[in-house]
Amino acid sequence: MSPRTVDAYVKAMAGLAKHYHQSPEQLSDEQLKDYLLYLTQERKLAASSLNVAVSGMRAFYDWVLQRPNCGLWRALPRVRKAVRRPQVFDVSEVERLLTVGCVHPKHRAFLMTVYGAGLRLGEACRLEPRHIDSARMQIRVEQGKGRKDRYTLLSPRLLQELRAYWRMFRPERWLFPASRDASQPMDESMGQKIYYGAVARAGLPNKGGIHCLRHSFATHLLESGVEITIVQRLLGHNSLSVTANYLHVRRERLAQVQSPLQLLDLDRAKQAAQS
Repeated sequence: MSPRTVDAYVKAMAGLAKHYHQSPEQLSDEQLKDYLLYLTQERKLAASSLNVAVSGMRAFYDWVLQRPNCGLWRALPRVRKAVRRPQVFDVSEVERLLTVGCVHPKHRAFLMTVYGAGLRLGEACRLEPRHIDSARMQIRVEQGKGRKDRYTLLSPRLLQELRAYWRMFRPERWLFPASRDASQPMDESMGQKIYYGAVARAGLPNKGGIHCLRHSFATHLLESGVEITIVQRLLGHNSLSVTANYLHVRRERLAQVQSPLQLLDLDRAKQAAQS
């Protein structure tokens, strides 16, 4: 499993042990149920956090303690998440973000890369110069989510921006290194800070964190007619249903769509019935 998943499961089980001041190995089914109720009703954790707790329990009792016939943990349900559609910027808002919002060349290059290639925040922070393939006009994403490698778009405009950025800063190990220690990649919290600062300067509405740029990338591709299966591969999604969340319709397109009610000739049907 990825280091993040391992860390999340360990923290989930540490929270359980701390709650009861006991080893999880010694806890009963009733205690596990009470703990989940505590997380739900008192701490009011989100569905995703509850699912991490449940998955951590399953991993611990199945893989660590190797209790294949253990009771409650095998029947623990995963919480159904609320369906929320991604919020996106329209094209003019992205233009404003990358011009008015970006006052530093490094920040502009970073945000252009996130949007132009549809990258996750961690993927953008861990890019290296060698990942930029100008011959094939592709960006190689190594060990993205799910430990998968993939290729995504390198547009001529982004390549031009990255070349200007490289000539100015000459990054070596990492394309976007940490400010204080160039041997380390940019911290993800700094990436979020750069994004929020640009949004504020551009006077744009708050539509969530920097992941909104990845949402916008996917939505703008679909709206321009790119096949959804291609968008799926660029984003690195396992399931097409995840990519389908980006099948938004712009307001102006929606205004051009007629309801099937408009296709009915009610007057003709009324006359036919009377005759």
